[in-house]
Amino acid sequence: MARRIVGLGGTFRPNSSSERLVRSVLTTCEALGAETRMFDGPALAALPHFNPESPERTPEQTALVQAVRQADALVIGTPGYHGGLSGLVKNAIDLLEDTRTDARVYWDGMPVGLIVSAAGWQAGGVTLGALRGIVHAMRGWPTPVGLAINSIEQKPFGPDGALVDDGIAAQIALMARQIMSFSLEKIPA
Repeated sequence: MARRIVGLGGTFRPNSSSERLVRSVLTTCEALGAETRMFDGPALAALPHFNPESPERTPEQTALVQAVRQADALVIGTPGYHGGLSGLVKNAIDLLEDTRTDARVYWDGMPVGLIVSAAGWQAGGVTLGALRGIVHAMRGWPTPVGLAINSIEQKPFGPDGALVDDGIAAQIALMARQIMSFSLEKIPA
């Protein structure tokens, strides 16, 4: 059975760099035999604010939670805003609190690739560290390779949208290989 990889990330702007980087990892995972599903910035923007006191969920919220429940691995991408992840991405992660009583609690044992695109090295590094902490809190396994892209100094994509930075492309390929090799069959609890 093909591994199922879910990507989430981006901004209100369609085709943001963080969204395209996540899509690049997913595309590489597909080339390695995975089935993928992307929840991009516009899809995340459609999610109401997570309210743990209310059990009602919109179809968009239900779709995200169900996709993650069925996933073997995740890829999360966010812009680095003032040293932290975006509200869109954080709200989506908070919604996954709905998996707390599942047989696989949260992301237990799942590999999670992490990508940050920020206007500076400090914001990228701090945000990547924060994401790693969140993944640990959700019982997931951040892949050893995490990407922090400085959008001021690095331009991963050309005018046609193709990935043009060989160093970033190599990191994306390595992350995809790690996700695929770490997302083995689930071990029953």
